[in-house]
Amino acid sequence: MKSFLPGSTIGILGGGQLGRMLAQAAKPMGYKVLTLDPSENSPCGQVADLQIVAKFSDLIAAKEFSQKCEVATIEFENVDAKAVELIEKQGILVRPSSKVLHVTQNRLRQKEFLRGIGIGTANFRKIGKEGRRSNSKDATKIELQFPAILKTASLGYDGKGQWIIANGKEVQKIVLKNQGVEFILEEKVDFQKEISIVGARGVDGKIVVYPVSENVHKNGILDTTIVPAGISRKIEIEAQKIIKKIAVKFDYVGVLCVEMFLLQNGKLLVNEIAPRTHNSGHYSIDACKVSQFEQQVRAVCGIKLEKPQLQSACCMANILGDGSGNVLKGTEKLLLEKNVYLHLYGKTDAKKNRKMGHFTVLAKTPKLAFEKAQKLRKYLKWAKK
Repeated sequence: MKSFLPGSTIGILGGGQLGRMLAQAAKPMGYKVLTLDPSENSPCGQVADLQIVAKFSDLIAAKEFSQKCEVATIEFENVDAKAVELIEKQGILVRPSSKVLHVTQNRLRQKEFLRGIGIGTANFRKIGKEGRRSNSKDATKIELQFPAILKTASLGYDGKGQWIIANGKEVQKIVLKNQGVEFILEEKVDFQKEISIVGARGVDGKIVVYPVSENVHKNGILDTTIVPAGISRKIEIEAQKIIKKIAVKFDYVGVLCVEMFLLQNGKLLVNEIAPRTHNSGHYSIDACKVSQFEQQVRAVCGIKLEKPQLQSACCMANILGDGSGNVLKGTEKLLLEKNVYLHLYGKTDAKKNRKMGHFTVLAKTPKLAFEKAQKLRKYLKWAKK
């Protein structure tokens, strides 16, 4: 398999914070970075060598993108599949491939893929976009237990495009308001913990995995990630088997994350696959020998992967905007703390629930790291000036 040596240009589809941190990992390794994103001065564009400002569906921009890089990857799975296919037809390897994106961009296809390879998921039903009225009525007769979660099959993230549903009438009401949208209705599961695992697969088929993380969400958005997760070795091994099986079945190249529910009975169900670096893997920048972002550069460029090697227990805490102002006060407290690492994403508009940055606390135990993160978070306040 062809490898791409330092000096090559890596194209990143998407200009958000994941692209920014990927670029920050790539440049010290000697690579140039090109990004494509519709927003000027995007987080990734601020540190990349070049940004093409265009919609992901802009095929002319996609062709220009393919002419300015040697290999490509994504930082956002909802890029236009036709644009990715066009880039591949221009002779540029996109890792992961458009075939992987076709599956992972749609929650129904994801669930069907997982079930097809023998991996458990929550029970689900398709609520189609054609024949909206008849389908919504049928939803009252499905064999799912309520409460359930109605999700748009495509797009939607950080709790967007999701509704907790008490009965079939609520399904009907929502789908009638969203003509032409395809939905998936998932049974709400009784879990004891939400966990995730990040892994990478190289062009040689070698797979490396990061420690399992324990995640806490608020309003559908990741709030904190604690590593190592408070789980048994048996559960850890099972999580590793699941991500490896997914990577092999996809013939995957790059970093991916698998989010899972640990049920009360100790069983694991997969919630979602993210075909990219992931918010719950941000801790790896400061707590591992090799971050998920460096690992992505290695995988995409055909370089040998390295074992992550967790150096310390840690807690990663997201910093969200709250709509009250765009200036973050209190960061000096974090910057003076030992074993605390602050990462801000260069976004100027701190909209409510927008991910503006994160910080990671290293400590002797996950519990101590979490407790310190909760204390430090209280110093951070958004203000107008």
